Amino acid sequence: MAHINLLPWRERLREERKREFLTILVGVVIISGGILFLVHTFFTGEINTQMARNDFVRTEIAVLDERVVEITELRQQKEDIRARMNVISDLQGTRPVIVRIFDELVKTLPDGVFYSSLNRVDNTVSIEGVAESYERITELLRRLDESDWFQESDLDEISAVPSGEDSILEAFTFTLSLSLQLQDQQEEV
Repeated sequence: MAHINLLPWRERLREERKREFLTILVGVVIISGGILFLVHTFFTGEINTQMARNDFVRTEIAVLDERVVEITELRQQKEDIRARMNVISDLQGTRPVIVRIFDELVKTLPDGVFYSSLNRVDNTVSIEGVAESYERITELLRRLDESDWFQESDLDEISAVPSGEDSILEAFTFTLSLSLQLQDQQEEV
């Protein structure tokens, strides 16, 4: 006898395929979720690692910036110390010259003339003084011009000042400036 299957085989096959599809779909969703979780975890770790690196670099940059500031301050201090040392060495180098200049000013000073003020700026000496007569001032200028230590003596100002009750006696105030010849003279000292 022939067997006839009257059961709905197509519906069963459809149900089986539907179950297989749902099982595969759930498996794919679970695997995709797992992969997404792993990718998320990996990239989160990479981001955290990069942020840690960035923080480390920032702290190192801050440390280096502080060092740069310290180095800049040290360089400035070094320049200041060099400038001071140069000033001190210049002063020590010109110490004998200053003594010689004062000595020469005394040697060239004629009787009847005295200095009330001496000022030196670089190689220029400004002198204010009082003399008994024009002749004394002229003698002073002549002596200064003959000196090996001075050059270009210029009489800037001269004026007569009455001295006391007797208007016949007068004193003369003067202002003059001198240039120093230091190059040749320092070699001699």
